[in-house]
Amino acid sequence: MLTVDFSRFPLAPGDRVLDLGCGAGRHAFECYRRGARVVALDRNGEEIREVAKWFAAMKEAGEAPEGATATAMEGDALALPFPDESFDVVIISEVMEHIPDDKGVLAEMVRVLKPGGRIAVTVPRYGPEKVCWALSDAYHEVEGGHIRIYRAEELLAKMRGAGLRPYATHHAHALHSPYWWLKCAFGVDNDKALPVRAYHKLLVWDIMKKPLATRVAEQALNPLIGKSFVAYATKPHLPRLDAADAGATSEAAAR
Repeated sequence: MLTVDFSRFPLAPGDRVLDLGCGAGRHAFECYRRGARVVALDRNGEEIREVAKWFAAMKEAGEAPEGATATAMEGDALALPFPDESFDVVIISEVMEHIPDDKGVLAEMVRVLKPGGRIAVTVPRYGPEKVCWALSDAYHEVEGGHIRIYRAEELLAKMRGAGLRPYATHHAHALHSPYWWLKCAFGVDNDKALPVRAYHKLLVWDIMKKPLATRVAEQALNPLIGKSFVAYATKPHLPRLDAADAGATSEAAAR
């Protein structure tokens, strides 16, 4: 289940991609299938080991085109172990709401992104997330849980403040909002409640079969109750100095 829409976020074979806070690796796997050179990074060593196993299985099964590469590694989002301007694409999906220093994470992503590169940020949407917080303290008051709820314009303003230029937004996963509302209402750890079990079966069926009816319903409902807010941006190229400007700059520096 992808949150990033690759029709709005073009990815070319050979692009170097960082999936930051990759979790179980869903976006990293899709980028690998599309021929990218992928680095999946997360602070959770257990998840990273699983992602590495799936990368190896995908390679053995021939799921990735020739030239594609994939690496899974542990790392800290606030101190990325990469040189400046290392990646063509950065994805951070459902991560920033967990991190106290979200501006620091944005700064690190911008640092490792090449000028002209693209970044995709996804976070829980304000409205559906507020319902979850209202229904259950246990939903967010856990170690490593959600510490903030973003309004769309707040996130976009922080992205602009980091030097990015947002170019598109949308909402995703409307069918998942009612599921989490049910989970919060009946207990986030209570998977035995009948409404929760029934709705979970519906979601699994939808993910596996992708029937037209639910696809159309989700597209219609995404603007209203989409669970995730997705923002896409580019890192601008620095303005180039022409010969006259460069000479004037050098002269001024020499004074």
